[in-house]
Amino acid sequence: MKLNVFIDTEFTDFLDPQLISIGLVAETGEEFYAELPYNIGECSEFVKAAVLPLLGYAPHAEVSKGELYGRITQWLRLVRPTDAEIHICYDYQTDWDLFYDVLNGRVPPWCKRRLVADRINELLRYEYHKKNALPEHHALNDARANCYAFREVP
Repeated sequence: MKLNVFIDTEFTDFLDPQLISIGLVAETGEEFYAELPYNIGECSEFVKAAVLPLLGYAPHAEVSKGELYGRITQWLRLVRPTDAEIHICYDYQTDWDLFYDVLNGRVPPWCKRRLVADRINELLRYEYHKKNALPEHHALNDARANCYAFREVP
């Protein structure tokens, strides 16, 4: 048995990405979202314009990097069906890299990484954002959209 969990992150820039926010959405509907303190001076102009204005609206989302390990691993344990593997589904390598980094490389052994970029239907992703009036470049919204637009290939 396995459970797909879709991940998306927002980060400072492409050259030296520092995590700003992370969203996790289980295919069963459970969600996790957190925002980290960031240095605005390290943010690209795109991030300043498209990402930062979307932060600060989720209650209790801001955490320290030190707290984030415990919160993510606790959430993963809560959503994990008994003895099931969790597949951490990402569509962009930096999402996995930042997830791995925030867990200090201590990803639970029952969590497996899974690149799903070729399984995300871009039209469905776009439809999700439009239908729900949710802006892109918000980690939780984008993780939700990826979950919605994911199609397993037999």
